[in-house]
Amino acid sequence: MPALLPASPPVVAVAGLAKRYGGVTVLDHVDLSVRWGEVRALLGENGAGKSTLIKILSGVVRADDGTVTLNDERVDLHSAHAAQELGIATLHQELAIVPGLSVAENIFLGQRKAQTFGVVRWRTLRREAERLLDSLGQHLNVRQDADQLSPVGKTMTSIARALSRDAKVLILDEPTAALTDQETAQLFAVMRRLKERGVAIIYVSHRLEEVVQVCDTYTVLRNGQKVGEGDIGDVTIPELITTMAGRPVDTIFPSRGGAGTGVLLRAEGLGGKRCHNVSFELHEGEVIGIAGLAGSGRSEVVRLLAGAQHRRTGSLEVRDAAPSNVAAAPLRLTRRHTIGRAQRLGITLVPQERRADGLVPDSIERNINLTTLGRHTLGRVVMVPRRARRHAEQRHTELAVRSRGIAQPVLRLSGGNQQKVVLAKFWALSPRILLLDEPTRGVDVGTKSEIYHLVRQRASEGTGVVVVSSELPELLGLCDRILVMHEGRMVGAFDAATTTEDELLHACYGRTR
Repeated sequence: MPALLPASPPVVAVAGLAKRYGGVTVLDHVDLSVRWGEVRALLGENGAGKSTLIKILSGVVRADDGTVTLNDERVDLHSAHAAQELGIATLHQELAIVPGLSVAENIFLGQRKAQTFGVVRWRTLRREAERLLDSLGQHLNVRQDADQLSPVGKTMTSIARALSRDAKVLILDEPTAALTDQETAQLFAVMRRLKERGVAIIYVSHRLEEVVQVCDTYTVLRNGQKVGEGDIGDVTIPELITTMAGRPVDTIFPSRGGAGTGVLLRAEGLGGKRCHNVSFELHEGEVIGIAGLAGSGRSEVVRLLAGAQHRRTGSLEVRDAAPSNVAAAPLRLTRRHTIGRAQRLGITLVPQERRADGLVPDSIERNINLTTLGRHTLGRVVMVPRRARRHAEQRHTELAVRSRGIAQPVLRLSGGNQQKVVLAKFWALSPRILLLDEPTRGVDVGTKSEIYHLVRQRASEGTGVVVVSSELPELLGLCDRILVMHEGRMVGAFDAATTTEDELLHACYGRTR
């Protein structure tokens, strides 16, 4: 746990910050300050106001009320460029890496450094990029296309870009969402270096174990208001959860149900580009988890099951999930199995990347209705608006999406509510086999609990569920059985009720105890 910092004046402070959209107040006169060399956690459920506060500090959104001061001087953050010039750098969850440009070019993106009469001095540019990365303890090939970097490499490139602008305040928004444990450790080592240099860091994360490990202080927002703050050493994780949710969250995970005897899906020797010889059965009402390190092939397994990727080896049998064919013999799927064919058989995949693969930049209503357009038309040609609206509102209510209504643009929702829209869209297909790839990534603890209960409710109705997750406690709390992948192969199957996180972790690294 980090040592407490000595008293020092704040490098950045906000006072009475407020923001309203129409008649909805999303930030209600919030105060917050961060000192030199301090790492302050900004916590709260999705929709609590964290993103709005970050956007104001980043110059993306103008506050309706309140002030922002840097080094005791009031500043006007009227644009993102103005915030950057004043020394406030933000690393969003979706990193701003430009494909096709090198690491060095991405670090100095938008700057006119290492130029003479408009001509770039490439040797100087690369040398300066290497110097910045060396100061972070990183050794990347600065000539490499930045889009080819690992997730942690892209994060380090973005941090180096912030340092190139002499950032005094660094805002990290869910920086570990796509990182492995080893990559997260690299990031934390870099954060300690920045802390020693006096950089003030605002750290946003739903992973409270990380918050306790890396942060000095915390601020909690709920419904746009500040409801708690203090030293991280003076509070426990359960207390943080209660403050964030406004109620005790005693039962994050629902009770396990009993799996049926009927086999919904059988995979024998399943193989793709990365995974090999994977075999298992999924029963009615069963929730199976798939664990493994990044690159272990865990996500490829569900992609093969869903037809999102063609398998190279093995066989796949499913019981036709159409209501009229419940008692039918299993169907043997060909290697040219497709997403459309899978969905007609009742197999639905909720993808890992919600913004890239699960949503379109349109309204909540249109996103929810995308998978069921045929139900809202006459003759599959003419849309019936009332029918479509009624269906979207029903799903919107069922998953408790927090929004200003189904006409609101989906990308203006918080991450957790965007995830609920994705779930609502695929929930509408009434799948008998539900495949979830990282269903709670970037989601707060309260929304996670809601998703867990929804998954278990589906299972209680006979749906078979497969969950891929990088969070072992999530799999232990939610699943009946857990399959572990290591270097493309399934190395174990565990009873979630009797195994431990330590046993799973050893299996993930290919070690048996």
